[in-house]
Amino acid sequence: MLIAASALGVAGALWKLLGIAWVAFAAMAGGALLGARSNEREAAAKLVWAYGLCAGAMVTSTTMFLVPAAIGHHGNWGGFGLAAGIVAGFALHTAGHQATHMRLPWDPTLTQLTTHSLGAGLVIGLVYASMPTLGPLLGLAIISHKGPAGYAASRRRARCGEPTSSILLSAAAVGIAALPMGMLPLHGYSASNALVFGIAAGIFLHVAMDFLPRCEAGSEIQDAAGVYESDHHSLDRLRIHSVASTAIGCLVVLAAWLILRL
Repeated sequence: MLIAASALGVAGALWKLLGIAWVAFAAMAGGALLGARSNEREAAAKLVWAYGLCAGAMVTSTTMFLVPAAIGHHGNWGGFGLAAGIVAGFALHTAGHQATHMRLPWDPTLTQLTTHSLGAGLVIGLVYASMPTLGPLLGLAIISHKGPAGYAASRRRARCGEPTSSILLSAAAVGIAALPMGMLPLHGYSASNALVFGIAAGIFLHVAMDFLPRCEAGSEIQDAAGVYESDHHSLDRLRIHSVASTAIGCLVVLAAWLILRL
C-alpha cells in the first residue's frame, strides 16, 4: 500500500511528502528493531532520550511553524483550529486507549498505533497541500516520534512473546494517508488554511505533550522499559535525563532552522 501511495506521490511530484513518508516508515521500523533487541536495563535510558528528543522537537516545530501559520492566515479561525486540534487529539487518545480494553479480533495496541499514524499522515498531507512551499524540516520534526513509538510497541510485544514484524503496517500508515491528501488543491483559502494549520498544531502539541518522558510509577516509561516502582534512584536519574533530552530536542530544531536560513 505504501508503494502504491508512493507511486501517486511520484506522479504528483510530492517529493517532500515522499521523503517524510519513507523517513517515518524507516524510523518506526528501526525503532521496532532496536526495541526487539534491547534488554530491560538498556531500554530505560534509551526510551527516555528517544521520547524526550522527539517531544522537544515536536513542541518546537509546532510552535515555530504551525502556530504562526495558523494565526497568520486568520487569527480567529486559526485560534479555534488550535483549540479544536487539542480537543481532537485528546479524544483520539482516549478512544485509542478504550480500544485496548475491548475484545477485538486483532491486536488493539497495533490498531491504536496504526490509527494514530493514519491520523498523523492525514494532517501532514493536509498541511503540505495547504502550503506546498513549506520545507521538509517541519514534517520530519513532527514524525520524529515514530522511532520511539515503534521502540515502545516492540518492547511490549517482545516481552509478551509476540512478533514485532506486524508493526511495519503502522510504520507505513503515515505515507498511505499523507500522500493522497497532498494531492488536494487547498492552498489559497485563508480561513480553511487557518483551520488546517490550527487543527494540525493542536493535535501535534497534544501528541508532543503526551510523549514527554514522565518517569513516574505506572507510566509508559516504567512499563515499556521494565523499571520497578521501588527503584527510586533509577527513576530520579531518568527524570534528569528526561528534562535534558527534551531541552536538546528543542535546541536541535532551532539550530536546524538557523542553519537553513544561512
